Amino acid sequence: MKTQITRLMQPNKLFTAMAIAGTLALSACTATQAPTTVDTGSFSVPAYQQVTLSNGLTVYMMPQREVPLITIDATVRVGAVNDTTSGVAEMTAAGLMLGAAGKSKRDIEQEVDFLGASLNSGAGKEGSFVSSKFMAKDADKMLPLIKDMLVEPDFDTKEFDKLRQREIAGLAQAKESPRAVISRYYDKLIFGDHPYANATSGNSDSLAELTVNQLRAFHKSYYQPSNTAISVVGDFEPAQMQAKLEKLFANWQNSEPVALIDLSKGLPKLDAAEVLLVDKPDAIETTFLIGGMGISRDNPDYVGLTVINTVLGGRFTSWLNDELRVNAGLTYGARSGFTPYSASGTFRISTFTQTATTKETIDLALKTYARLWEKGLDQATLDSAKAYVKGQFPPKYETSGQLAGLMSDMYLYGFDDAFINEFQAKVDGLTLAESKRLIDTYFPQKNLQFVIIGNAAKIAPIAKEHGKVKQVKMTDVGFGG
Repeated sequence: MKTQITRLMQPNKLFTAMAIAGTLALSACTATQAPTTVDTGSFSVPAYQQVTLSNGLTVYMMPQREVPLITIDATVRVGAVNDTTSGVAEMTAAGLMLGAAGKSKRDIEQEVDFLGASLNSGAGKEGSFVSSKFMAKDADKMLPLIKDMLVEPDFDTKEFDKLRQREIAGLAQAKESPRAVISRYYDKLIFGDHPYANATSGNSDSLAELTVNQLRAFHKSYYQPSNTAISVVGDFEPAQMQAKLEKLFANWQNSEPVALIDLSKGLPKLDAAEVLLVDKPDAIETTFLIGGMGISRDNPDYVGLTVINTVLGGRFTSWLNDELRVNAGLTYGARSGFTPYSASGTFRISTFTQTATTKETIDLALKTYARLWEKGLDQATLDSAKAYVKGQFPPKYETSGQLAGLMSDMYLYGFDDAFINEFQAKVDGLTLAESKRLIDTYFPQKNLQFVIIGNAAKIAPIAKEHGKVKQVKMTDVGFGG
């Protein structure tokens, strides 16, 4: 299943982990070191058009004629935050693949395979997706199929029952790997009763209760043209593509007002340090996240935070990885980053270690994090991070899939192409003084939140050192609620 929402900030998605900088004795540094700028060449978003079809459907079109391929991303503004039953958004998105407009799941799979194309669907916190890649010559075959999935899914009962069984089994399997599920526990700890706490996957009890009728009702409420954008990247003529889509989706009309949630309301304050201890008695390692509230995706300081987090935990030579892996040998890797959503987000430090070295690893992670305020950055470190970020940036927007994902994210999160076009200038303009402001403004220093997964009998006393502890079993249904 595709979970594109999390690509903004997570290492295995479109955007890498974000954010952190340092306070510093600035006068001493600026007196001895002058900033240097590495010219990596200009980079801007390729030309594209944004149009609205007569039924209200938003369409982004970006011709890229180097190869005869087309990539489609259809994005619907609905995700786990809209769940009425936990997991219904993801199951509805997955259910689009179970048959549409009278074609069975098998029919669709065979047609896609015969064309050598790809087609998948999924959901995240705030968006659901249908994505496809195919030869340009097959557009008249694939576009109607994508339309049928979006507009006329069958939600076949037998196929849904099999899907539900697979998902429930997958949840049980995922809980065998703390790293696979710890983010879900973390979001629940951070956001509590807020919709951002909802796990996209749902839980075994909620999935068992879901019915096909619930999926149909959810689809009717949110899968509407005014709540959807289609991004097209590849070998096509924009005028012809717009005409195709206009004709194809002409009968898709808004059926009812879309009930969107104001996610800026009810966000938690995090006014006390808390620890969620997840007991996995057979664990030989302790896996943990430390952090707090983060930023929204449209935050104007996004770029500066990307640079600063490179120093703290955004690359192999970061402070966290150097201290915990290279110097102390406590882990195979340590990272930090911001995961942004449309109205808020989280910051976290993440790593794992042997049970016997749990205390040492947590203490060293916190000590390294504190360097942001106690020591900060020097000019050479900042310049190195800036050069690294500029060098890593263009390859994130090279493929048609990446570019389609960018436009989908622009639609979903409300930022524009200035993020790309002004990126290098913003990186170059980041100073030590500005870095200090970013640290003091955005990075949680007090009332840190901890999720610790491991053998509670051995690590519970360590957990108590860091805040009020709530203990749950890894085998409990859900993720700490």
